[in-house]
Amino acid sequence: MQETILISLAVIIVLGILAQYLAWRFRLPTILLLLIFGILAGPVTGWIDPDRIFGPILFPFVSLAVAVILFEGGLSLRLAEIRGRGGVLWSLITVGVIAGWLISAGAGYWILKLPLDMAVLLGAILVVTGPTVIIPLLRHVRPERRIGSLIKWEGIIIDPIGALLAVLVYEFISGAPGEQLITAAIINLFKTVLLGSLLGLTGALIIIKALKRYLLPELLQNSVVLMIVLSSFVISNLLQNESGLFTVTVMGIILANQKTISIERIVHFKEDLRVLLISILFIVLSARLPGDCLQLVNLRSLGFLACLIFLARPAAVALSTIGSPLSGRERLFLAGMAPRGIVAAAVSSIFALRLMEANYSGAEGLMSLTFLVIIGTVTFYGISAYPLARLLGISQPHPQGCLILGAHERARKIARALQQENISVLLVDTNYSAVKAARMEGIPTLYGSVFAPRIMEEAETSAMGRFLALTSNAEVNSLAAVHFKKVFGGKEVYQLPGEPASSGKEDSAPAELRGRFLFGPQVNYGYLYRRIQGGAIVKRTNLTEEFTFESLKSQYGDSVVPLFLINEDKQLQIITTDTELDPQPGCILISLVDPPPEADPASAD
Repeated sequence: MQETILISLAVIIVLGILAQYLAWRFRLPTILLLLIFGILAGPVTGWIDPDRIFGPILFPFVSLAVAVILFEGGLSLRLAEIRGRGGVLWSLITVGVIAGWLISAGAGYWILKLPLDMAVLLGAILVVTGPTVIIPLLRHVRPERRIGSLIKWEGIIIDPIGALLAVLVYEFISGAPGEQLITAAIINLFKTVLLGSLLGLTGALIIIKALKRYLLPELLQNSVVLMIVLSSFVISNLLQNESGLFTVTVMGIILANQKTISIERIVHFKEDLRVLLISILFIVLSARLPGDCLQLVNLRSLGFLACLIFLARPAAVALSTIGSPLSGRERLFLAGMAPRGIVAAAVSSIFALRLMEANYSGAEGLMSLTFLVIIGTVTFYGISAYPLARLLGISQPHPQGCLILGAHERARKIARALQQENISVLLVDTNYSAVKAARMEGIPTLYGSVFAPRIMEEAETSAMGRFLALTSNAEVNSLAAVHFKKVFGGKEVYQLPGEPASSGKEDSAPAELRGRFLFGPQVNYGYLYRRIQGGAIVKRTNLTEEFTFESLKSQYGDSVVPLFLINEDKQLQIITTDTELDPQPGCILISLVDPPPEADPASAD
């Protein structure tokens, strides 16, 4: 028995992380793969039986995991992102929620032929979207910041609201209807908002004070923050049913917008934890689906799904954006983004179990219908979001551009070579003379510290997809590289190494505290300075069957230092010390070479 449970737990984690990797590798919706793997492991093959593995702790664990996920979502919400669009957000989480709820409930009653109480509850559950599906889609689509921030805020804020709405509907179903119940619902709503705000503020202040006064060692900071989040969630739920999600979301928003302490360590820890929890939750919850769940895929259920996508969401957005400053293109894109996520799955699972225990008619299909909607909406929006954004002209292009730290002569030569290939560049420097020279040469340049918030905002919202630190100070390069890893990822952050130590070996920082080393084993700032001062040029070479990379090296000898490679699809590859260079005919090679003795017809400077 214990061995079987042990194997099942390992299978859950393996399937979850494998689904995450495959989704990243092939650019597929993560949750779609998680649901497919869970269904295959549960109702199809019977490998995993979550009720037998977890027993009575299953849904308490799900609740705590969702709380952590929403807290992490709150940490990503900056008030500056939504400035000027707060009214639209308020309308979406009030008018939009009510409109979507009523239309979804009506569709459940008329199309699915559910009992009225089950249809109303299903409609309440399905008003949520959630960060688990919205944020990955936004990263893939890269919409303009104005509309992208609004969708992210709605997706995170609407989760606790949808959960609360589902609780109120459940209490209506299981209680005595009438004026007393309506009054109780209003009182419960007020108590949830008040209690959630107070407990969220209290938890955030405790974290801020503890970190500001260095009351916690770094080893325990993330663990204590997690303890406070879970404690606040449980206390809130004990004082007011299902108010905990609102509490932890408020706590995350407060921490994200305070200026007293740095929360970077907390954010990174919670992001890693979120990936693991989402992987486990979707595998476990989808594995709980009944064996006959696939029988629900019929014309009625597909019609219900179509009603949610093509009627409920557009109607909710249309009513919520009347008189708003959003353009018609932004409204259309907003209407085309409403995938359901983990909160819908968790809430439907919990209420389905409660109603089935109470012998309510139609309760047994509640969870299966919700998962059908999750799979359908994730698939539809995952496929349609990017083409829709491109059609409407609000998606940013695939980020090929390079944010470069340094505006000195060497950096300017490299930047001009990239510009000639229509690759965006942006230089940053605190040396005004270098900045002025770059601007005179027509190179976009910002004057100021690379660590200034405005530089980070520019990097996040522009066409920049890579960071190159080219200063003479290896420590500054490393610090800047670590700073920008959270924007571009470790793969696309590069730097020049420092000069070799007196021993002849370079005393460099470990890989996690720096970027990838640029260009070649012997290349550093001093090397570039000496070569370019000695007359070396940054050269562009069209590689062909007749004039290959070997031909270039035979002509220029050891002076050839490859810098960049652009393939036939115009994709930029930055050469590093760990690059296995294999330039093919049809590529463009940008390299550093000594001046040629005569004009070279195969290449151009």
